[in-house]
Amino acid sequence: METYESVTGERISVPDPERLVHLQFRRFAGCPVCNLHLRSFVQRHEEVVGAGIREVVFFHSPADELRVHVEDLPFAVVADPDKRVYTAYGVESRARALADPRVWGTIVRAVVTGLVKRAPLPSLTPHGGRLGLPADFLIAPGGEVVASKRGRHAYDQWSVDELLAHADDFFGARRSVT
Repeated sequence: METYESVTGERISVPDPERLVHLQFRRFAGCPVCNLHLRSFVQRHEEVVGAGIREVVFFHSPADELRVHVEDLPFAVVADPDKRVYTAYGVESRARALADPRVWGTIVRAVVTGLVKRAPLPSLTPHGGRLGLPADFLIAPGGEVVASKRGRHAYDQWSVDELLAHADDFFGARRSVT
């Protein structure tokens, strides 16, 4: 069992003995692409919680840089500026994070959305760089990774629907065994 501290000081145990944990690995504080994605999880947070899932989001930025960007998120956000947890889960940084043409439209949409909503701007030189790849892991109460995805570009991660489908697969398999 690992214990992490969120940017608000909350202690988070992974695995959680009572529910699934969705570990999301994102890029840097204020990342427009990450923020666009996280908003979809904010909008459906009650549905995710109702499915028996706890969200825990990692960024490779220091906590003091993150707080201003994540203060309104209804789930735990963990700073991992040394990328210790990223390394443990094999989450990488590559130039393809931004070079892949499949992400370009999302980058434009994310930047425009951030400007319209007057979101705090990210640093011009973010801690850990801009080339992180996203990753998702669904951890069962016993600690088993029941599903995972390592992104190939900056916007290649699970949607809420994909996460819920993985949780349903897990709970469905458990019901059929009992």
